[in-house]
Amino acid sequence: MTARARTARLVGVAARGAVWSGSAGAALVAAHAAVNTQIWRRPPPARPVAERVSVLLPARDEAERIGACVAAVLASTDVPNLEVIVHDDASRDATGAITAAFAAADPRVALQRGAGPPDGWLGKPHACDRAAAAATGTVLVFVDADVTVEPDAVARTVGLLREAGLDLVCPYPRQEALGVLERLVQPLLQWSFLALLPLRAAERSRRGSLSAANGQLLCVDAAAYRRAGGHASVRAEVLEDLALLRAVKRAGGRGVVADGTDLAVTRMYRGAGELRDGYAKSLWAAGGGRPAASAAQLGLLGWLFVLPALAALRGSRAGLAGYLAGVAGRLVTARATRGRGWPDAAAHPVSIGALAWLTGLSWWRHRRGTLRWKGRPVH
Repeated sequence: MTARARTARLVGVAARGAVWSGSAGAALVAAHAAVNTQIWRRPPPARPVAERVSVLLPARDEAERIGACVAAVLASTDVPNLEVIVHDDASRDATGAITAAFAAADPRVALQRGAGPPDGWLGKPHACDRAAAAATGTVLVFVDADVTVEPDAVARTVGLLREAGLDLVCPYPRQEALGVLERLVQPLLQWSFLALLPLRAAERSRRGSLSAANGQLLCVDAAAYRRAGGHASVRAEVLEDLALLRAVKRAGGRGVVADGTDLAVTRMYRGAGELRDGYAKSLWAAGGGRPAASAAQLGLLGWLFVLPALAALRGSRAGLAGYLAGVAGRLVTARATRGRGWPDAAAHPVSIGALAWLTGLSWWRHRRGTLRWKGRPVH
């Protein structure tokens, strides 16, 4: 056998091994997703909340959404001692005027008019910090302006926090995804923590790497929030929700993402352009702000979910099995979160490719210093 033939044979063996191992890994991930969807925490039935609850809404340029958001919160049931604080973060539209009308009509609503974040702060952490500083509740519930909660959502979220003995909980809202790029990328959010994060271990662990959070609907014990330093401790973090959970853990608390499918709904980004810019502003930070970590994460996802699909196109049975395992994992998480399962799940390798493109774009813009969101630079 010639040297070239031996090299070709070794390459073939290595390629088949990579496909087989990737396919086996994809099957394990799908099985793990199935387990997680059965054991992740779900809010209990609503009961009257005796505590004072502060619902805090950071908002900038949200005139199209803030009205529905505030109205839904004010329709909350079983929360007799409720206050709603909206921090208008120097909006350039009618966000403040719309909120002011609610405040004039309902004494539970307070409007803060902010002038924007000072040096060293990003906009959302600063808005959350200012709202929390004025809050008088023993429980703080942060709600994004593009989220619409059900009438029992606040009571059930507080019930979950207290009954589970947690310090912070993020019930994950049902995500609406309409456009092609939205349908490719948005489901990866819930898939990522359900498929890849051991939720119960993450809940008990103090390790920051074992964490998942979502600031769209985030409930935290007020005392634990202050022990952790509040949003001041994460003032410059693009992924401030995840950073806040890690701060709570460092302060001795416990927190986890939970099932909020029946509690709230949101369309995070409207259209391909908004989604592109939204993910570009933050994906560079998903690997801890380290390019090597981002590359390693994408390499792992490619090995597990893209390589088997490519091998299947070349007639590999092992690759086909791995591709189908990836699709099965997506279907399991879609069913658990009331997302669109079919045919979207069949494009799972394409979704991973879209994520890689967005991550690369995020790093490119970050290195060039051109990241912006809602008219402000993101560093």
